[in-house]
Amino acid sequence: MDLPFADEVPVSTSDLFATEDESDDERDDSPEEPAAAVAEPDESDDERDDSPEEPAVAVAAAEPADAAVPGQKRRAAKADVTIDEAGLRTPEMDLPGLTDDAELAAALEAIMLVVDEPVAELQLAQILEQPTERIALMLDNLSARYTAAGHGFDLRRVAGGWRLYTRPEYAAYVERFVLDGQSVRLTQAALETLAVVAYKQPVTRSRISAIRGVNCDGVMRTLVTRGLIEECGTESETGAHLYRTTGLFLEKLGLNSVDQLPPLAPFLPDDVEEVLDATG
Repeated sequence: MDLPFADEVPVSTSDLFATEDESDDERDDSPEEPAAAVAEPDESDDERDDSPEEPAVAVAAAEPADAAVPGQKRRAAKADVTIDEAGLRTPEMDLPGLTDDAELAAALEAIMLVVDEPVAELQLAQILEQPTERIALMLDNLSARYTAAGHGFDLRRVAGGWRLYTRPEYAAYVERFVLDGQSVRLTQAALETLAVVAYKQPVTRSRISAIRGVNCDGVMRTLVTRGLIEECGTESETGAHLYRTTGLFLEKLGLNSVDQLPPLAPFLPDDVEEVLDATG
């Protein structure tokens, strides 16, 4: 049989190798057009959008965006976990139970090392979440322990609270360290006026001036400004302001109340009565 093979081959060859004069519509109908459209950079975006390869390209470009979404979710979840972990590390959650006396004593010592004013037993009980009676007993035990061990510091109850103080036998060394290169805080006149207020309180300015023999208005203002004395009402007869010492005064002297002030009798001259009679 005679097959038209020789006649069909030239036709297929001419279709495969199209000339440049052919139009875009003719190239679109050719079976090789999708590959040529992808390879040639001169084609427009619309033609590339119509190519069979574009869905694959679109899917490939969309994959990083789709992959970024789970990544962002994972990072957000990790941030939430970090916040939650930070919440679990709050002091309230990490505080020990302090059921052991040694742990409670250590906690009290740590607080006493950072306080700048006497701390009341009630406040310590609230902070440590312990009964006030247990806190008071532990503070007494710590004070006795420091004294028995001969430490250079002491735990004292002053001004209605507790605070660490240096021992009197080492006061000279502490004073040399603190006051080296510094001036004395209070003048002699201020110290005398403060002593009169401490032993005669509540007392008026005129009474203080009469005892010292000089006007003390300026010194009184200084003591009030420094928080060592304060007004505490008026005298019923004259209406003059009365003054007394403050909690800061007790704190500085290491006293719990003015009743612990040393008596004046040992410091008075033997002829004090004659001097008072002479001054009238």
